[in-house]
Amino acid sequence: MQEEIARSAIDTFISAFNASDDRYVTSLLSQALTSDVVFWGPLGRSEGIAAVERFVLDIRRHPAGTGTMVRCSAVDMPGEWARYQWVFTTPDGGPRLAGTDVVHLRRSLIDQVIVFAGEIEPSAS
Repeated sequence: MQEEIARSAIDTFISAFNASDDRYVTSLLSQALTSDVVFWGPLGRSEGIAAVERFVLDIRRHPAGTGTMVRCSAVDMPGEWARYQWVFTTPDGGPRLAGTDVVHLRRSLIDQVIVFAGEIEPSAS
């Protein structure tokens, strides 16, 4: 049951990246995130839906064109934390970025997002 709730919040969060119009981004994020969400992204820590919205809109305005964000793994949820993998692809075979997000849920909404973009290199042993 808890995993289904997490999957729904995560998929709604991801759908904000793929909204048909920028005007829908805030509404989708508000359905998935708490108002005080803490977002650890590639550019550091930020707080609030407005900060996440700026990040999403920046991704939507990628120089290579509007891309597509998809969850490409199951949602793994031990307790109140969940993780999933994602892929962002721009049109016409443009740049592709993959990563893993770790999210914390509070009352069925995401209140923390930690973005790990890119692949982890094998350790040199």
